[in-house]
Amino acid sequence: MSDTAKKLATYDDLLAVPDILVAEIVHGQLHTTPRPTPKHTRASSSLGAEISFPYDKGRGGPGGWWILDEPELHLDTHVLVPGLAGWQRERLPELPDTAWFELPPDWVCEILSPSTTHLDRA
Repeated sequence: MSDTAKKLATYDDLLAVPDILVAEIVHGQLHTTPRPTPKHTRASSSLGAEISFPYDKGRGGPGGWWILDEPELHLDTHVLVPGLAGWQRERLPELPDTAWFELPPDWVCEILSPSTTHLDRA
């Protein structure tokens, strides 16, 4: 099947993915990866804790940010789940009531691992 004939993934396709996988839609294609390993999760959690106090909580730093682990981003036709993301509160005064964000973050961080590097670097 040619690339132009491929069916574009929908949010329903993403919702049908088992919870043991992380699912994203990039350029209309559904990508799934295994849940992060404990070492990956530890690296992400440690980094999140380090930046949360000064940026999110304002302890020893500027404050004024929302710093979140693995937020679901709905950006144009893409559905992405970065390791960490941050929004300046002046741009996002309140967290949304939805399970996702439509406002692009001001800062994004990926913790690279062998199973996700190809997608995360793209």
